[in-house]
Amino acid sequence: MKLTALLSALLLAVAGPALAETVKIGVVPGVYGDSVAALVPEAKAAGIDLQVIEFSDWTTPNEALQAGDLDLNYFQHVPFLNNAIKQKGYNITPIGVGTLANIGIYSLKHKDFASVPQGATVAIANDPVNQGRGLLLLAKGGLIKLKDGVGFLGTLDDIVDNPKKVTFKEVEGPQLARVTGDVDLALGYPHFIIAAKTFDPGSALIFSGIDDKQFAIVFAANKAKADNPALKKVVELYQTSKTVREAIAKGFANNPKLYTIAWEK
Repeated sequence: MKLTALLSALLLAVAGPALAETVKIGVVPGVYGDSVAALVPEAKAAGIDLQVIEFSDWTTPNEALQAGDLDLNYFQHVPFLNNAIKQKGYNITPIGVGTLANIGIYSLKHKDFASVPQGATVAIANDPVNQGRGLLLLAKGGLIKLKDGVGFLGTLDDIVDNPKKVTFKEVEGPQLARVTGDVDLALGYPHFIIAAKTFDPGSALIFSGIDDKQFAIVFAANKAKADNPALKKVVELYQTSKTVREAIAKGFANNPKLYTIAWEK
């Protein structure tokens, strides 16, 4: 073997594999975080060091993404993101679709809406879009009436009839599962309920359904990085991984009533 060829072979042996590209992704506890964490080995095999960073609220993940501290986040649907962009001017865009959860109104004290007493307390999300979705469910259950046409953008100020004079407690979405036992009714997210191990996620008095794809959770990136091949690869791997699919099912208590795989819809 010539000296130059020998030196080249030695250099390759010492150098080993190329350094993986780091992708930092922000998630929230429960199925979204767990399913992304399940992807880490497959991402590594594809040359991506996927670092999963967990947040306990719905504000910081977008702040961190906007600041460049994250490359992706995975916790919000498009209407929530659009509202955040409107309020804060974020330069963030969705680059891929994930799962769609079936949210509901839960009670650990009452078996149906008719049993809810006068002056009852209802815990509802404190952000505009998810609050609106909760109010729509309460209206569908006959507890309140909303102004015509407000849809999922309705707020507490859009309640035009409240015959039982219920009062509302506004709570950060991820914390709703933990306060359900302290109120008469609460908006609930099955994946947070399962993660908190508090009560049966299938026991809602009423569900939103899993047909409206706009409420599917999305992978979001800064617009400047939206075409980054590593970020697109993370989404592709997530959507094609058997391990991820199993983690999603487990995160929703293996109950297909509670979610759907939105990228296949």
